Amino acid sequence: MARPGKIPPPEEVPMKILVPIKRVVDPYAKVRPLPDGSGIDTSGVKFEINPFDEIAVEEAVRLREKTPDIEITVVTIGSGESEEQLRKALAMGADKAILIETDQSFDSPAVAKELAELALELQPDMILMGKQATDDDCNQAGQMLAAKLDWPQATFASKVEITGSSARVTRETDTGEETLELDLPCVVTADLRLNEPRYIALPGIIKARSKPLERRTPKTSPAPKTRLLKMEAPAPRSAGKRVANVGELVTALKERGAL
Repeated sequence: MARPGKIPPPEEVPMKILVPIKRVVDPYAKVRPLPDGSGIDTSGVKFEINPFDEIAVEEAVRLREKTPDIEITVVTIGSGESEEQLRKALAMGADKAILIETDQSFDSPAVAKELAELALELQPDMILMGKQATDDDCNQAGQMLAAKLDWPQATFASKVEITGSSARVTRETDTGEETLELDLPCVVTADLRLNEPRYIALPGIIKARSKPLERRTPKTSPAPKTRLLKMEAPAPRSAGKRVANVGELVTALKERGAL
């Protein structure tokens, strides 16, 4: 009678974290609108990963440092030039990248719709993304994405912990901090105080060159629900006025109708 062979243990499936990022104008750069008001003059301007998205990438890498069995995928929707920002995210520690290549304009609802299609395909355990982008400051895509997927969400995260099949997220509110426990899969948006992104060392940059970067076309049509009417520079500030004492300050405020 043949002796039964030893049954191999089931292969462990790594936890998956999907980190959407956006290519934005360097937030420290001085920008000016085009003469016709149709957008920003980007000639000679440096582009970076949206700072809040960079914080999200850093947090995903830190979570993997605590729990090595985590796979990090970064994704962006944009032109071929966005590869530079994806490579930077790979250099920070992400495992692979996806470029949804398009020259079309995606507003927040369209971004959420496209990312939802990707999430249904990849089946990540967590989507960790910046709370907003510094170019349009909408602060909508994460919430819309969670609604489309019908996943629990925690916005403005200042601390993220993963325990088994749940995530404990401390989030910042107007009245203090709030701690939520979410079942996985979930959507978490990163706030400024979640962490400080690391300096990328040369070995990370070299490794990023050989990491997989997949290019694909969008699965959805953007069909934007918003449109840009005009972009213009803010009016120059009026000159300040120095006062000698509180009485003069009160009088000046009354003259301006502020009191």
